Amino acid sequence: MTTEDTTSRRRGRRPAGQDTKTALVEAARAVFAENGYERATVRAIAARAGVDAAMVNHWFGGKEGLFAQAVLKLPFSPIELVATLRDGPDEQFGERVVRTFVTRWDGAGGDTFQALVRSVAGHELASTVLREFFSKFFTELIGGLGSDHGALRTTLCASQLVGLGVIRYIARFEPMATAEVETLVTAIAPTIQRYLTGDLGL
Repeated sequence: MTTEDTTSRRRGRRPAGQDTKTALVEAARAVFAENGYERATVRAIAARAGVDAAMVNHWFGGKEGLFAQAVLKLPFSPIELVATLRDGPDEQFGERVVRTFVTRWDGAGGDTFQALVRSVAGHELASTVLREFFSKFFTELIGGLGSDHGALRTTLCASQLVGLGVIRYIARFEPMATAEVETLVTAIAPTIQRYLTGDLGL
């Protein structure tokens, strides 16, 4: 075996052509979901991926960079999502928001959302990114509606959707954990609609 082959193996070149970076991202997503940010270690992530721990620094600059790419990478494009949600009657905004939220996170297996929320309380990076995401997303969404109190409406929507995600994907309270998407839409959409366009009583 040549020195180059040995180095390549030590640095984590995966069999069957699997890319090291992809393997680390997948492993990190699982480990962060299981343990949260603080208790997840670079060594554990690398072991799950079957690569040298030095590859985390090589590809991501450390655990924080890996977390940002593995966990905060949402399973959708916010810009495209805003366009999708705006495509329809304003009075059905709440329905589209809830249906899209649940459908997209269900499709991602819930692991990404789970890792993000479990880590947010103990890590400022996660908290900042989550806050910025909801602020930007709902500001864009509400901007076309002409609603007042935009910042308050944004945080009200965020509280409802994050709470829904926690119950469905983390705490897994029944029957919400396994409820059909349209059941959740029927139950929750009116609240989101009021937060987006209704009278807040202020």
